[in-house]
Amino acid sequence: MSLLKGLFSLLVLLIIILSVLFVDFVYKTFSLSQRQVHTDAIVVLTGGRGRVEEGVKLYRAGEGRLLFLIGVDPLVKKGELFKGKGAENVILEKVSRNTLENAVYARDLITGHKVTSIKLITSRYHMKRATLIFRNALAKDIPIYPHPVDSKNLKEEWWSDGGSFKLLFSEFYKYCMFRFFFMLAPGELRPIPGAS
Repeated sequence: MSLLKGLFSLLVLLIIILSVLFVDFVYKTFSLSQRQVHTDAIVVLTGGRGRVEEGVKLYRAGEGRLLFLIGVDPLVKKGELFKGKGAENVILEKVSRNTLENAVYARDLITGHKVTSIKLITSRYHMKRATLIFRNALAKDIPIYPHPVDSKNLKEEWWSDGGSFKLLFSEFYKYCMFRFFFMLAPGELRPIPGAS
């Protein structure tokens, strides 16, 4: 009987810890704000509504020397996403299909173009996981400035909206899995020093 009580107490403690971590994750997700800072490159993860438009707007405003559009559909041409002055510094990456691949292929572009700082654009709910993966993929001396884009499928009253709660919990789960992975394999995604 005491073994059952011990297991039950452990389960309750685990649920409390996970609940606290989840609420902290949600608080930090909604606390992220856009900063007006000039970076060497603007990196847009193109999987969600409004991200490309935000990246193009910032690039046209001179907030970055380069604009990397990551995870673009292979059938999309540059002229469909960007026209006009500065098009030569807009680079489309069309191979990656998920956040981990986004970071790896973006890392290669960032390294190849000798980028010294980036502004990372993705949806608000996706930002913590994307930033975590990019921080572990890029060289440590490259600052990353998160620039979240709000989307209609994430409501501020997340606790009363089933879709928002499910979306946040799914992101929390994936974020935790990547945190655990990087604890076991730190530097696994970083570029090898001296490699070109």
